[in-house]
Amino acid sequence: MSDLPRKAVTRTAKLAALPIGFAGRATWGIGKRIGGKSAEIVGRELQQRTAEQLFKVLGELKGGAMKFGQALSVFESALPEEVAGPYRAALTKLQEAAPPMPTRTVHTVLEERLGGQWRELFLEFEDKPSAAASIGQVHRAVWHDGRRVAVKVQYPGAGDALLSDLNQLGRFARLLGPLIPGMDIKPLISELRDRVSEELDYALEAQAQRAHAEEFDGDPDVVVPHVVHQCDQILVTEWIDGVPLAEIITGGDREQRDRAGQLLARFLFSGPARTGLLHADPHPGNFRLLPNEDGGWRLGVLDFGTVDRLPGGLPRPIGDSLRMTLDGEASAVYELLREEGFVKESIALEPDAVLDYLLPIIEPAEVEEFTFTRAWMRTQAARIGDPRSPAHQLGKQLNLPPAYLLIHRVTLSTIGVLCQLGATVRLRDELEAWVPGFVPDELGGEGSAVEDFGDEAFSDEEEVPQPPAAEA
Repeated sequence: MSDLPRKAVTRTAKLAALPIGFAGRATWGIGKRIGGKSAEIVGRELQQRTAEQLFKVLGELKGGAMKFGQALSVFESALPEEVAGPYRAALTKLQEAAPPMPTRTVHTVLEERLGGQWRELFLEFEDKPSAAASIGQVHRAVWHDGRRVAVKVQYPGAGDALLSDLNQLGRFARLLGPLIPGMDIKPLISELRDRVSEELDYALEAQAQRAHAEEFDGDPDVVVPHVVHQCDQILVTEWIDGVPLAEIITGGDREQRDRAGQLLARFLFSGPARTGLLHADPHPGNFRLLPNEDGGWRLGVLDFGTVDRLPGGLPRPIGDSLRMTLDGEASAVYELLREEGFVKESIALEPDAVLDYLLPIIEPAEVEEFTFTRAWMRTQAARIGDPRSPAHQLGKQLNLPPAYLLIHRVTLSTIGVLCQLGATVRLRDELEAWVPGFVPDELGGEGSAVEDFGDEAFSDEEEVPQPPAAEA
């Protein structure tokens, strides 16, 4: 049996064992309740044991299992502290690391894609990866012109691994639901699965990164590394240093946390307005905090494998609905949500009840500055996730139109990271500056200068570079 099939069997076996483990713990929980422990305490212990096993397995795998784990990790702020605490380290680890592939495999891929003289393209190349993620791993190197670069090498068979893992996870998504109160796991897995082909296409990723790097070149707040070279399974970009956001979460000071949070919010909302693209993978492993010459900080942004294409920027109904909700215009908000498909024609809801549902969620947009905390996130998750809550009952009747699916996930994920940071952020400033409709037209236009980018930002075709010796 070759290495890849053997690994695939091992991966499948580990994932397949998860539901069996869940069932075993459920039986253990019943026994504990019979023994006299309260349902609440037993439920909490059961959730903790389940989560520990889940993230232990996900942390040992690549492919879709790790991708799912990374997506899930930003929502740990929604978990009760006594449950989240014991495995927060495992969640954070998923954001930054995975087992690397053997050096000989890396060299084989480089030779197949860059040619037999691939080493001549680099003045230096580190065989040990600096980072390993769900689809590929990154190596430090020095390009033949002296630039420090990051060389992203895709795992052989990454596509099959992604689909296999996500299909397997999808079969028992219902069992994973209780891990994150108020979150439906199945749509998350389906959306990750639908985006597999895009993530595997490094040409698309290079196009999105070029568009961002050009737009943010020289920006005082955001740094996006330029693309140096791209071909099938290989992406070479400029190297950027900086402190990983995961380290700011675990050990950053107040200034770093607040600055990281503000810049993350700024990038989230300004990106679509400036590039027509939404960076759709906002877990902490994709961000760095870089020191400025003046002693401040900038946000380094990595990994443009998943983006939402929004040629006109964020949809105007988002800004309109936020503004009208804050203004208490219940009927107008309700009608707009119905027009956009958030309320189906077959459903009738009380506009005031919809307003009551929305207001606590958008509290950060109501005030000049807001401190995002795990406690606030847990309160929102409990309010929406508790089946006895009116908010839960109303939420079940709302619909999420496909056009808003990725925007919704990215926004929730970003809020999750802000809560992990515990950052105090002037969110309203970013909404006023970048979100169409948030500022009434008569007070300053649509609140965002959005261009029609067309296709010119995505038309570059890059020739495969020749090693210096070959060029000579």
